[in-house]
Amino acid sequence: MESEKQSEWLVQRFEENRTHMRAIAYRLLGSVNEAEDAVQEAWIRLIRYDTRDVENLGGWLTTVVSRVCLDMLRARASRREESIGEHAPEPVANRQVGGDPEQETLLADSVGLALLVVLDRLAPPERLAFVLHDIFAVPFAEIANILGRSTVSARQLASRARRRIQGSTPASPGHLASQRRVVDAFLSALRAGDLDGILAVLDPDVVRRADHVAVPSAADREITGAALVAKEALSHVKEVQFARPAIVDGSVGIILAPRGQLFTVIRCTVTAGKIVEMDVIADPDRLRQLELAVLDNVPAARESTSK
Repeated sequence: MESEKQSEWLVQRFEENRTHMRAIAYRLLGSVNEAEDAVQEAWIRLIRYDTRDVENLGGWLTTVVSRVCLDMLRARASRREESIGEHAPEPVANRQVGGDPEQETLLADSVGLALLVVLDRLAPPERLAFVLHDIFAVPFAEIANILGRSTVSARQLASRARRRIQGSTPASPGHLASQRRVVDAFLSALRAGDLDGILAVLDPDVVRRADHVAVPSAADREITGAALVAKEALSHVKEVQFARPAIVDGSVGIILAPRGQLFTVIRCTVTAGKIVEMDVIADPDRLRQLELAVLDNVPAARESTSK
């Protein structure tokens, strides 16, 4: 009888913490399915552990699910290293963009697609330190315990991650804000299928370049002129739901990231309120070399126009 009561109590306490654990796991892993796996593993560890001496079960579960996620991130990083060079890049035409579950797409968007993309570029300890401290306010002493490092080391990991997420942007905030207004206007017009709106933000002589993964045909990798660029952009209106502005190599550009998984980057050059160049990058090797950062500190177009 006592055992049954203990089991019921554990189930109740676990369910009380499930949402919090899932939120941590999702931000650490960037995948709904993997986050659910991590939470389930935390449950398995809970029922195998003697919790009689655990004073703070919620904190204990946070530690356990974080360690599970850390192991999963390290395994993922190891698989990536092993797979480098084994497979040729898959042509963009064959990569399925629209087949992702709606739940995961909505969740990724609520967290921030750009943030998930940048988090995915961090080393596992950096990602864990940043997510737990900056998003969930977990003290560095507890993070250090999870990582098996000193408190000072945990603080340094979070600081390093924060710098990478914010980016080293040489442009002034005002310049970035003006770039963002143009890029936001382009995306808004594209989502609405508004040809005139797209043309309004494109320079008449705009050049669109693309790499061999984004555009397999060599003859189509560079097009010039607002009309041609706008027409091509409208042919990708279905994919634009996954497009978000982000800082790309120090300037405002566009990332295409279903569920936060980087798919394509469009590096934009904006001059005098017009997009004059667009470089479409989908080659995995080139994507890894780009410096990406989030736009949290750069006003969005709707915020600027409401003042």
